[in-house]
Amino acid sequence: MTAATTRTAPPDNDVLWARSLHYAHGGTPALAGVSLGVARGEILAVTGPRGSGKTTLLKCLSGQLLPQQGEVWFNSGPVHTLSTGARERLRRDRFGWIGTRPELVPELTTWENVALPLLLAGDAHRVARRMAMEWLERLDAADIARCRPAVLPQAQRQRVAIARALVAGPDVIFADEPTAPLRRAEGVQAMRTLVAAARSHGMSVVLTGPEGDAAVTGSADRTFPLVDGRGVGGARAGAAGAAGYGYGDGGTDVGAAGGARASGASGASGAAENSEDSCSVSA
Repeated sequence: MTAATTRTAPPDNDVLWARSLHYAHGGTPALAGVSLGVARGEILAVTGPRGSGKTTLLKCLSGQLLPQQGEVWFNSGPVHTLSTGARERLRRDRFGWIGTRPELVPELTTWENVALPLLLAGDAHRVARRMAMEWLERLDAADIARCRPAVLPQAQRQRVAIARALVAGPDVIFADEPTAPLRRAEGVQAMRTLVAAARSHGMSVVLTGPEGDAAVTGSADRTFPLVDGRGVGGARAGAAGAAGYGYGDGGTDVGAAGGARASGASGASGAAENSEDSCSVSA
């Protein structure tokens, strides 16, 4: 099966829009007609039990997987018809990804891993290093800037992955159970940083979490329950809930945690820069 061609344009206020997504892994259905819209600056939590299709949905929305049926649009441009190379550039330049397991380049130091999206985009080494240090500082990880992933515990590697996803100021952050490797307090702190960054930079965030994960649902503007590859729940209000748009499955407002607003990543202290001189690791 191939992705269908849309008969209507996506809503103007939706930065990300998907309609009737179908995907199966080896004959086992993972998505069965999922439709949704994500507004600019919105934080959407996709929740559901293991095997409900959450990761597959995020990979289709971010262009990592092509839906076998259905369509995905970003900023009113089709993602499902792009070539492999064009989708790779889209992910590099406009999207950020945080996985359940941090996938870092083992040969690079922490700050180099964080700066990688900027370096690949052609930013100057000094600029990329400064921005990487600013985000590591915000995540309380500046003291491991010169460490390589192999010596870091899982929780710290996840902080590095979060910083890497944020450093280029993408339009959309996709976060697949980002708190899974973290202790509860660490997960709450990481979500607060992610939410504050998204609010201050006008980023949209699509994140996943298991049912009842308060750190995830409490950070979102709206939840999208997913069960057996289908969105469940009431319709979302607004343009994306209109006939032919997004269908708004599972549109439940939960309120952003604290309505956090933060200034952009700017000017980490000189102490953060100096912290690169040693590799200090704590669990």
